[in-house]
Amino acid sequence: MKKTYEFENLGCAHCAGKMEEKIGKLPDVESVNLSFPMKKMYVETSREDLLPEIQKICTDIEPDVIVTEVTKKSSKRRKHVEEDSHENHEHHHHHDEHCDCGCDHNHNEHEHLEHHHHHDDHCDCGCEHDHEEHEHHKHHHHHDDHCDCGCCDDDDDDDESIAAAANREGNGHATVFIVEKLGCAHCAGKMEEQISHLPGVEAVNLTFATKQLRVWSDDAKTLLPQIQDICTSIEPDVKVVVRENTVRAQKEAKKAKENSEDNREFWELGAGIVLFIAGKALESSKPVYSMVCFILAYLILGIKIVWTALKNISKGQVFDENFLMSIATIGAFGVGEFAEAVGVMMFYRIGELFEEKAVERSRSQIMDVIDMRPEVVNLVDDHGDVTVIDAEEAEIGDILLVRPGDRIPLDGIITDGETMIDTSPVTGEPIPVSASAGTDVTSGCLNTSGVIKIKVEKVLEESMVTRIMDSVENAAASKPKMDRFITRFSRVYTPFVVLLALATAIIPSLVTGNWTHWIYTALTFLVISCPCALVLSVPLAFFSGIGAGSKIGILFKGGAALETLKDITSVVMDKTGTITKGNFKVQDVIPLENATRHEILSLAASCEESSTHPIGKSIMEAAKDENVTYKTPENAKEIAGHGSVITIDNSEILAGNKKLMAQYHVTGDYPETTSYGTEVFLAKDGVLIGAIVIADTLKDDAKSAIASLKAQNLHTVMLTGDSETTANAIAKETGIDEVYSRLLPDEKLAKLQEQRSKHGAVMFVGDGINDAPVLAGADCGAAMGSGADAAIEAADVVFMTSNVEAIPQAISIGKKACKIAWQNVVFALAIKALVMILGLLGFANMWMAVFADSGVAMLCVINSIRAMKL
Repeated sequence: MKKTYEFENLGCAHCAGKMEEKIGKLPDVESVNLSFPMKKMYVETSREDLLPEIQKICTDIEPDVIVTEVTKKSSKRRKHVEEDSHENHEHHHHHDEHCDCGCDHNHNEHEHLEHHHHHDDHCDCGCEHDHEEHEHHKHHHHHDDHCDCGCCDDDDDDDESIAAAANREGNGHATVFIVEKLGCAHCAGKMEEQISHLPGVEAVNLTFATKQLRVWSDDAKTLLPQIQDICTSIEPDVKVVVRENTVRAQKEAKKAKENSEDNREFWELGAGIVLFIAGKALESSKPVYSMVCFILAYLILGIKIVWTALKNISKGQVFDENFLMSIATIGAFGVGEFAEAVGVMMFYRIGELFEEKAVERSRSQIMDVIDMRPEVVNLVDDHGDVTVIDAEEAEIGDILLVRPGDRIPLDGIITDGETMIDTSPVTGEPIPVSASAGTDVTSGCLNTSGVIKIKVEKVLEESMVTRIMDSVENAAASKPKMDRFITRFSRVYTPFVVLLALATAIIPSLVTGNWTHWIYTALTFLVISCPCALVLSVPLAFFSGIGAGSKIGILFKGGAALETLKDITSVVMDKTGTITKGNFKVQDVIPLENATRHEILSLAASCEESSTHPIGKSIMEAAKDENVTYKTPENAKEIAGHGSVITIDNSEILAGNKKLMAQYHVTGDYPETTSYGTEVFLAKDGVLIGAIVIADTLKDDAKSAIASLKAQNLHTVMLTGDSETTANAIAKETGIDEVYSRLLPDEKLAKLQEQRSKHGAVMFVGDGINDAPVLAGADCGAAMGSGADAAIEAADVVFMTSNVEAIPQAISIGKKACKIAWQNVVFALAIKALVMILGLLGFANMWMAVFADSGVAMLCVINSIRAMKL
């Protein structure tokens, strides 16, 4: 199974690589992908109990990191019950004799939340216990004799109220409260029961695992004081607050936390800078005071770094930036460079702050583009009243109000109103399309004019906005070869530079006797030995490329797809649905033997009246467009692979190919046509009376797209199962270099391999089920978003627009992302190498080393964002 984990406070790309490596070595773990830009990890494993081990590995490497498992969400209105005690939290019981609490006694392996209680003898969980132990969702039971607290019992009484809540119809929506510091599942049951007896309350559901209390009442918010009294009477420390909106609340909480951390960071930097300036000012006149200022400044600026280094050393983590910076700056104190030691630590902290902000800004810019998920939706009830609810609460069948300027929140169908829909956020198409009742609408698109109502057909987690988001997140976790190479290189780079620093400190000093100079030089090496600029900039460049593609409706399924695109030398395309629209239209009507155009279309429509074949449908559409009337045949017979034979007004009418005409001994000369396509011949009573030419139509941007591919020096090839005449005509019209017709699916794959042997790496673009093997066999497979699911599944790139122009755009994005990634690597290594050389020559100092580390990392991050610009 594939598990997803989210990381909080993950601030080091190099550390992320270490975490990924160690987690990958855990038993029963098949594969691990940790995406630093997304702060998400994807693990293929058969185990359910990985989280504690993952958390330990991560905190050993980066102590402040918090790991949480992402579980699939479902509509909370559809699912009011969650398994409190045994599913989403760790529930440890420590039992003595005669305990009959009702718990299964093997709770040590449960995930997420720990659940502590401290009970004395004969406890019946009246919650007369230490509530100080309830922090961080920890809920352990320490029972003495005869405990019957029932904390883990399945509460059958709750089912009645839950069922009532679940089965309510047309009575509005629940008000959702958050019960903060709720630490006891049994207490939650008591609260739920007592709240259900309040006046005006129709139903109550309190989910312990999520701490969410749902109250069905006409005005539940007015009951908040009574609800609070009930809850505190059972568990004194709890606080009940209204949950206005999940997503908004999470964002606000995260922002508040970041602001708090930023304030502390700024205060530390401010105090350190003031003391540093004071130390420099007193350096000549009062050296003792100056030294005191420098020491105080170092303690303020560097104590966190040194302490982290010591903790990491105790866990066997030596070669990290905290250790290297600690050794370098303490060493500078040792050689008497007090000001430089403080200055380097100060600028290191400033550089780290700017780097962190640059990374967060980069991530935010990308996520703002791809994350179109709504926070709330406007729900219309049976009486026409509008209620604002969380988007995740909307169910299939709900009616939502969408005002002008709002995004379509969920996939659905318009039930009322007319408007113009801007689909560019999803498809990249710049021209708005008209929509009215009965039109399917896709989430993420923009309602530009009228007020509309839509019926939800897909819940949030299944709608297009979430699918795009998931696609980008999964793509970010799929690492290209370059990223993996840099990760492996970084493991060698740091120890190598540290050994070089050690050699620089000892060997020249033994020869020259100038220990101070060479130790100082070695310390500069230590400062630049951290590979963060390398490890950080490569995945961010690819992530930016993935974000750039999603902005115009191109979904890359991984950085590997972007990397492959830079090496593409030829583009092989299927015809139908890729270069052409995949819908047949009548191109020409050729009357013979005194017949008229109207008569030919009328007889052809009579023949194809019941046909489900695309050719038959196109004839019926042409007859309808030209207001041609036709008669229902008296007799009709379809001959597979040939055509139709009908009887009208005692005349025998044939419609089909030349084989059908020959079979019925039709006389007459076949007409010549300048149009390409499939010919349908018409005969009446054994005489040829006309022909209809039907062909697939070119996509509007096909010619310009092929021209763009040629401008990039790419060889273009078209593969099709269609006739040679049609294939050659399309190739000539669009400017495609090579064309192969009348191919079966396995023959298409053979032609693809032939192109690879001739020209090198091949990109294949298709859309049908029969294209799936060819897509899988190409170096990079791309599928049109309007195509079959099998083709989309097999592809590395999906074009949501189904436009041919997306092909050269995708290749350009891939080339640009790879170019920027290599620019970052070369720039970072060049600066570091230059500073090392200057250090050996006696020209570099630790200030330059700090720039080579933090400064270069920040510049690489900023450079990576250029991949977002098309």
